[in-house]
Amino acid sequence: MTLEEQLENLEEETMEKISNTSDLDSLNNIRVKTLGKKGPITEVLRGMKDLAPEDRPKVGSFANQVRNHLTQQIEKKRAKLEEEALNQALAEESIDVTLPGKQIPQGTRHILTKIVEEIEDIFVGMGYQIIEGPEVEQDHYNFERMNIPKNHPARDMQDTFYISDELLIRTHTSPVQARTMEKHDFSKGPLRMISPGKVFRRDTDDATHSHQFHQIEGLVVDKHITMGDLKGTLEELMKKMFGEDREVRLRPSYFPFTEPSVEADVSCFKCGGKGCSVCKHSGWIEILGSGMVHPDVLEMSGIDPKEYSGFAFGLGPDRIAMLRYGVEDIRSFYLNDTRFIDQFKGE
Repeated sequence: MTLEEQLENLEEETMEKISNTSDLDSLNNIRVKTLGKKGPITEVLRGMKDLAPEDRPKVGSFANQVRNHLTQQIEKKRAKLEEEALNQALAEESIDVTLPGKQIPQGTRHILTKIVEEIEDIFVGMGYQIIEGPEVEQDHYNFERMNIPKNHPARDMQDTFYISDELLIRTHTSPVQARTMEKHDFSKGPLRMISPGKVFRRDTDDATHSHQFHQIEGLVVDKHITMGDLKGTLEELMKKMFGEDREVRLRPSYFPFTEPSVEADVSCFKCGGKGCSVCKHSGWIEILGSGMVHPDVLEMSGIDPKEYSGFAFGLGPDRIAMLRYGVEDIRSFYLNDTRFIDQFKGE
């Protein structure tokens, strides 16, 4: 029997098997046994080495024709069996159209994300850039460029997680300011930026402290920047965040990277300054730290402190969210309890 006759017989036998099969598993077995690497078509083709060279193209072409035809017939049969299986499943399935539909719960942005976005929108409206930076930072940018040299006592207040002697997880977003100052081209205009992001400190977690929290720091550097510019900026922020009736007061403080330094308080939005549990009956709520950029910080960034000045501030979105919504435990923001998160869906 010639190879062509073998292929013809194989085609007829396979077509009969395809026609008689009634399930997908059997059809798949036919495909593997007939068209697979160890199938009869492959065996026939291996015998082509015994043919005369002039007969090989003809037999090879016929073998490919048989293979393609069987492949098409198997796919047609597969489509038919799948359609029959689907129709049978639909016929057996009963649907009670009177049953109420299932409500799919929809997610929403976390309340801290919303607070950060709200603050970003306020500052973008005042012409600020939003600039982010790495969370794994160099000691040089995190401390030294912020006027906190090695062995400076201010480092104790920002004890953090070190990866190596010179690499750490940032304790504030101030390094973004240092990186931006050294690149900014003042011939194109003043530097106005905020740097939002997560920061990390080796704190013991409790109701008001967390080893991880959010921070937004702001920086303005230009000629003739004064403390009045700082206070005006903070007043605009507090009025947008807590209401147009809010007032801001500045109290002397100390930060290594600003001089002079001040703590900024806002008049209590709960009692209007009369005194309540939110403001601890003082009429004022401490919101953030700020001050005029220290001349050494400017100088380390290649900025002449005799020609340029600036102000900087840092606030915590977590604290603002706690004050605005009466959240008593900062850990609630991070525990992913949907009962807590769902309270702010409408905000």
